[in-house]
Amino acid sequence: MYPRLANILNQQSFFLFGARATGKSYLLEQLFGGSQTIWIDLLDDEQFLTLTKKPRQLEQLLIEFVDSQKVVPEWIIIDEIQRVPKLLNEVHRLLESKKWRGKIKFAMTGSSARKLKRLGGNMLAGRALMNSLYPLTFIELGNEFDLSRVLNWGSLPAVYCAKSDEQRAAILKSYVATYLSEEIREEQIVRQLDPFARFLEVAAQTSGTIVNYSSIGRDCQVDAKAVARYFQILQDTLLGYSLPAYSRSVRKQQSQAPKFYLFDLGVQRALRGALSVPVLPSSYEYGRCFEQLVIQEIYRLNQYLNRDLKLSYLRTKDDAEIDLIIESPNRESWLVEIKSSTNVSDEDAGKLSRFLPSFPSSKAIVLSQDSAARRVGAVRVVPWQVGIREILKP
Repeated sequence: MYPRLANILNQQSFFLFGARATGKSYLLEQLFGGSQTIWIDLLDDEQFLTLTKKPRQLEQLLIEFVDSQKVVPEWIIIDEIQRVPKLLNEVHRLLESKKWRGKIKFAMTGSSARKLKRLGGNMLAGRALMNSLYPLTFIELGNEFDLSRVLNWGSLPAVYCAKSDEQRAAILKSYVATYLSEEIREEQIVRQLDPFARFLEVAAQTSGTIVNYSSIGRDCQVDAKAVARYFQILQDTLLGYSLPAYSRSVRKQQSQAPKFYLFDLGVQRALRGALSVPVLPSSYEYGRCFEQLVIQEIYRLNQYLNRDLKLSYLRTKDDAEIDLIIESPNRESWLVEIKSSTNVSDEDAGKLSRFLPSFPSSKAIVLSQDSAARRVGAVRVVPWQVGIREILKP
């Protein structure tokens, strides 16, 4: 398995949130899979039913472990904690109890924060750290990174490591069906599944573009408010994230429509029903997927490396656009254009120059597939992986 960048500090209890199949359970098995661990899988029907009916049974499992193993477990792993939010009250109680305080730690995974929020889940008020896990990044994949494979199939671990494209397609189709059946239908997140299923296809088709709630609503045969709620569901179930419009005013920023990105290119293409159509170099689809990949990589690595970078996009009234504006806590900013070309033209590179007077102390950079870095006036053209590392360095 590939080394993951999730910065998990094992000195105290923590949450590990991530969409299904990002590798949360596998990662915890590698980190804490020893004999002094209690593992509770809430996808297991028996454990789910037992702890749903009686959350205090959690302490009984702990007592039984101590009696049988003659040792207090170092870790208690609770997989898919959002399925039984009331367990968090019990976790809180155990962490604060005189009997167990300082002796046990919890690691809790979740593929959705929605149910925890909706039911007012106890997030342990700082007693547990927050961590996230995403599909594999180019840094985690290292020398095994294959751009064509990621653009066509995404980088969920099981999909990326599959032995054939047929197997990758089967996994992704199953993933989409599982999401609809388990995350949406089972938890009754939406009243009617058909409009939401239509929305998923449209959301996949428009991923990486500015959200037009009214237009999407017409395509899905629901109103704009329902569309906004559907996008929130995707964020709560960790299947996507918003990229806000740039503004120096927070109020103005919130009044402008964001762009929305699904979290993985393979899942996006599965939702569109496009897995049988290859993403070929020089095509429109190739450029579109490449741009989304670069933004996904920056988004994920920013979270993993705790850089606290603020990401946004800019589109002016005359439709001039900056793909990505990256602002660091020290007020330094990057104006980023993303091009899938292997030979970016001077004209394309120079388009960023017009924005520089409006962004003091900013750097303009084009992330592309050029083989070497070069400069076009005040704008640098840089191989995309090199450029991302430069942007994210401390």
